Amino acid sequence: MDCQPHCGACCIAQSISSPIPLMPNGKPAGVSCVHLLADQRCALFGHAERPKVCADFKPEPAMCGHGRIHALHYLTELEYLTQPTNKAL
Repeated sequence: MDCQPHCGACCIAQSISSPIPLMPNGKPAGVSCVHLLADQRCALFGHAERPKVCADFKPEPAMCGHGRIHALHYLTELEYLTQPTNKAL
């Protein structure tokens, strides 16, 4: 599955714990990555500097649903549920 145009949800909702260019402390969940372009595409896509966690993250129908809002909600919940201190809602 290809990413939905003008989405960028994965570049906002998920956290990145490793250093990335221009974000040496990684990226907290819910914060837009500095590499997210105005058209909601990643400026590092296809480049060696793109973090492994981002390159390994693949879109899928359940996650992307019917658009950006669905994806943001889905990924925000997934981020919350995968934190060691949180339990299922």
